[in-house]
Amino acid sequence: MAAWQVFAYIAASILFITGLKMLSRPETARRGNRLSAVGMLIAVVATLAAGGLDYTWILVGLVIGAAVGAVAARRVQMTGMPEMVALLNGSGGLASMLVGWAEFVRATDVATFSAVAIVLTVLIGGIAASGSVVAFGKLSERIDGKPYLFRGQKTLNAALLALALAAAGFVVADAVVAGGVGGTALAFALVLLLALALGVLAVIPIGGADMPIVVALLNSYSGLAAAAAGFVIDNNVLVVAGSLVGASGFILTMIMCKAMNRSLANVLFGGFGATITAGTAPQQGVVKPLSAEDAYFILEAADSVVFVPGYGMAVAQAQHVVQELAELLSKNGADVRHAIHPVAGRMPGHMNVLLAEANVPYEQLVEPEDVNPAMETIDVAIVIGANDVVNPAAKEDPASPLYGMPIIEVDRARTCFVLKRSMNPGFAGVDNSLFFKDNTRMIFGDAKATITAMVAAFKEA
Repeated sequence: MAAWQVFAYIAASILFITGLKMLSRPETARRGNRLSAVGMLIAVVATLAAGGLDYTWILVGLVIGAAVGAVAARRVQMTGMPEMVALLNGSGGLASMLVGWAEFVRATDVATFSAVAIVLTVLIGGIAASGSVVAFGKLSERIDGKPYLFRGQKTLNAALLALALAAAGFVVADAVVAGGVGGTALAFALVLLLALALGVLAVIPIGGADMPIVVALLNSYSGLAAAAAGFVIDNNVLVVAGSLVGASGFILTMIMCKAMNRSLANVLFGGFGATITAGTAPQQGVVKPLSAEDAYFILEAADSVVFVPGYGMAVAQAQHVVQELAELLSKNGADVRHAIHPVAGRMPGHMNVLLAEANVPYEQLVEPEDVNPAMETIDVAIVIGANDVVNPAAKEDPASPLYGMPIIEVDRARTCFVLKRSMNPGFAGVDNSLFFKDNTRMIFGDAKATITAMVAAFKEA
């Protein structure tokens, strides 16, 4: 490798690491994203310049990919970002799988390590690709979000994984004996097909509130597949980039599991939501509706207000009017905070991105453990389209699939406004007893229209 290419790869790696660090804070995230993109551009240009390739098809792919990316970036709404991220994860896994496949077809003299890298690239990349397609279907509601469970499912998955590893081992063993992998086409095809099947079977039993964890985990898989592909084609910067994505995705997965008080094994094999309201009595109680105009009078007298955003805020595109109402409340003397649950929305950081888009001050963003201890002193908690992350069943009902998950305990606030279109349960499909609590007032309708009415009442006062 030429010295200039080594330096280009080092520069790209530094930009990746710096950009990833900057993504940890909303105020620097955009710059971090740009730095990472510049690092990837440097890595791609350096690789192509040193490759001595025919650039015809590369340019065709570049034009098509850039066009698709530009259209998606402009047209995909924030409500569609979770499924968009799932597709991007799947694209990364698919690309790595194809690299491993191409290297298998091309290789004639392969070391043992390279053979291991090839089968790992195909196995992990295939799982990430097909699993991400299923996650996309569930998040976009093209596939029912409920868990799909059947008798012997775990045994089947374990058997298929064992068979895939055995076939992979045969490919590697053949490389050791024969010095190449070309003679094991059947075993390799089995690895590829089983990887795709395992991706589907690994995600279909997962539903409801576990989907943000699945998105993070699939992101980790796509990174690991890319790192393995880097070893396959002997590209150091791809190894670095894939390792960063794989490690950060796995750390995020662990953070999300902790936020839900669940182990990773429980997420992967527990079939979250499989007991959703089955055999249980429907929620009983009296719903106390409230108009936006009456809500204004309560807010006008409030000294402390906590907003709890959820996926419904994204659907209503209400983040800008939420910030406008927050500013009016602050001017009125209220202490305003935005409590964000780590699994609110349908992907990690969904609510943070929405509120950052509306220029909500970073210091107003708090996590559940920051606000829960003082919840009894909060005058008004405003729940905007959130459901599972405020459901008291998580701490009150041992039979609930949500039980044990830390929540934002708005049921302990002096008054709780719940902005929803209907009484339907959230993405996990679990009925919410919060709607019937004595301190809860339901404000039905479009969240953006409701908050706009509150804003108008403040301005007219």
